[in-house]
Amino acid sequence: MNLNECILTRRSIRKFTEQPVPHDVLEEVIAAAAYAPSWKNTQISRYIAIEGREAIDALAKDYAPFNARTLSTAPLLIAQTCIKKRSGYERDGSFTTDRGDGWQMYDCGIAAQTFCLSAHDHGLGTVIMGIFDRPALEKYLNVPENQELVALIAVGYPDEQPDAPRRKGVSDLLTYAE
Repeated sequence: MNLNECILTRRSIRKFTEQPVPHDVLEEVIAAAAYAPSWKNTQISRYIAIEGREAIDALAKDYAPFNARTLSTAPLLIAQTCIKKRSGYERDGSFTTDRGDGWQMYDCGIAAQTFCLSAHDHGLGTVIMGIFDRPALEKYLNVPENQELVALIAVGYPDEQPDAPRRKGVSDLLTYAE
């Protein structure tokens, strides 16, 4: 699949088959996500893989009930974390710009999109989720102190083919400065 086709056909998938995601495929997706650009090449995104119906269902029930229906069919859940206080910072700990630590979320967003596009290229479906009990889930997953949980990404082989949502046109999105 070429890049444009990958971008135009990737959808958020909320229903998956029971087929497990092979570890070698997941590792290829992670290897591709490592190439996502980041602030001063800090490469702050990290990934925790949660597999197994019982583990995912328990996590959904206790920490992400809003997403329980999506997670009820996902054979794999990725918890994306980031290393704190690197992206957007100088070596002395000061912020480089007035955006403060906002750059870490920007970098994680780029990495998550790269992850999802690579997964799609491998025949997988994904959906990025942001509604969960972050502090409690960080404890449950033993996220290291120097990291922060950013997003959950459900991963699996799609059991649905949603239509593309309507998109704004270029005329709505683009202006030229004069």
